[in-house]
Amino acid sequence: MKKFLVLLIVLCLTFSIFAQGAKEAAEAKVEDTLDVYSIMPEKFATQCFEQFTKETGIKVNFVRLSSGEALSRLIAEKDNPQVDALWGGPSDTYDAGVKEGIFMPYTPKEADKIPANYQSPDHYWTGIGLIPLCFLTNTDFLKKNNLEAPQSWEDLCGPAYKNGLQMADARTSGTATERIYTMVLGYKDEAKAFQVQKEMNKNIQLYTKSGAGGALPVANGQAAAGVFYLCDALDIVNQGYPLVISYPKQGVTYGVEGSGIVAGCKHPNAAKALMDWASTKNLGSFMMANKICYVPTRPDVEVTDPNMDLSKIPLIESSSQWKGENRARFVEKWENEVIK
Repeated sequence: MKKFLVLLIVLCLTFSIFAQGAKEAAEAKVEDTLDVYSIMPEKFATQCFEQFTKETGIKVNFVRLSSGEALSRLIAEKDNPQVDALWGGPSDTYDAGVKEGIFMPYTPKEADKIPANYQSPDHYWTGIGLIPLCFLTNTDFLKKNNLEAPQSWEDLCGPAYKNGLQMADARTSGTATERIYTMVLGYKDEAKAFQVQKEMNKNIQLYTKSGAGGALPVANGQAAAGVFYLCDALDIVNQGYPLVISYPKQGVTYGVEGSGIVAGCKHPNAAKALMDWASTKNLGSFMMANKICYVPTRPDVEVTDPNMDLSKIPLIESSSQWKGENRARFVEKWENEVIK
């Protein structure tokens, strides 16, 4: 009887260990499909995901959304997530989402190779690129009006730019919220920043849904100028249009293009594989080789385009957490005080 009990105990322990091992193996198995919302423009995201699939074998299905749309959708889907990860978009979008409980923490394998200020301190998001704000102006417009490229926000309020500006809508675009952050911090005076925005609003031809939406109209002369992330400005400049990039003397903030895993997602291991890849030198080198103009967060990736030399840009340092905390308030204030 004792032998039988001992044998039974051994069998139970063996089964328990086997079951635990099977469970751990199942949890560790990387799924072969990944569903993503991408704030990164579609043509860039397509290239990045194709490379990720090439390196990992994981297929990516994605839908491209502006940052405001992506955040709203993730919040609405919180109890039943429809995607596994968010790719691209400024980090304050992620910090705003963290407050809503829509991201899960994860430390990518090479996170230690990325500077601490380019990733979430609690590992809710990982930075994949830096995107300063800039002015983009049509050079034919400048010649016709005998003007230099704008060097101040007040320049865009001048009569020559009447009905000539296209830039993003703060209710939908992270580029637009970056514009507000830049002006508030650049002027060191929130009231002054919003007053200048009111003056600039008189020259607005159109507020676009996405951050890059006005770049082509500026390029083909439909609009005179706009405010864009440098990656979007360089993308259109590299196509050969008559354009010039300049910066306001007050300085510019920059977005940290992020990536993160959606809490409660259906393919968490595939999402972790994407975060691991996002932290590698491979991604930064791939972006540089394919003219995806985000300054890599990995310091060991060589940046050869002089337009992406951050030492030549009047950068204003700002906290992603500060942006995330003020995002909703600034958007509401912009809607109530600037465009009404």
